[in-house]
Amino acid sequence: MTGDVPADPRAAPLVGGRPYRVVRRVLGGVPCLLELPPEGQAVTALCVVYHGAWATKEGKLGVYAALAAGGAAVILPDAALHGERQGDTPPGLNDREYVWESVSRTVAEAPALLDGAHAAFGPEVSGVPLWLVGSSMGGYVAQTLRRTLPEAGLPVARTAALITSGVWQEPAVRAPHLRAFLDAYRPVAHAGTAPLTPLLLASGEADPTFPLAAHHAPTAAAYREAFGPAGAGLVERTFAGVGHYTSVQMQRAVLAFLNGDTDSD
Repeated sequence: MTGDVPADPRAAPLVGGRPYRVVRRVLGGVPCLLELPPEGQAVTALCVVYHGAWATKEGKLGVYAALAAGGAAVILPDAALHGERQGDTPPGLNDREYVWESVSRTVAEAPALLDGAHAAFGPEVSGVPLWLVGSSMGGYVAQTLRRTLPEAGLPVARTAALITSGVWQEPAVRAPHLRAFLDAYRPVAHAGTAPLTPLLLASGEADPTFPLAAHHAPTAAAYREAFGPAGAGLVERTFAGVGHYTSVQMQRAVLAFLNGDTDSD
């Protein structure tokens, strides 16, 4: 063949024709999958994506890979007691206590996870923005971390809380340490205690797990009061016909929000 035929490129994961890498790492003791920019491309942001209850990190592969193709390092951890970590589950928990034990442990270990990420990536991630994304149970984690990480000296630039709730009324949770966690961090009661960094609250209008009137509405109202009359930085979205899952339009809204374009769908 003549030299005017392009070389056969290396096969790789692609988003919109742009390559990215997928690797497994243990960061701060937490098993993670990482979606990374192509080799040699600088990391421009860290984005930690938290999955829901009874799910795993693998379920989020590819959902936000466009961020990696654009320069971000996307970190997909197994939440505590999930995925590779199911064997850590204490005996005697009911279903709701299992969820909140996972949330409390995942929140507590987040600084170590981020320290591990900074050690893995080195100086190239010094000072890059930190983004949080959480769906369902992961939304509990993300809402809590936007308060606790800055207290630990790890500022959060943007947070997306999806198909989740800030109401946190859990009568089945009896363990004292979990009741203390709920009372200390319940978003509808403490929305104003976190820094007022940009927040996307997105829900499905047909979500049977978190019906809008019982969960999205009071949670949004609490954040609206915290952000003040102008509401600068708070983005509220609901999606018609969407149940308890991250829809395509919701995914696009998250990508736009993290990239600073809050008007895009």
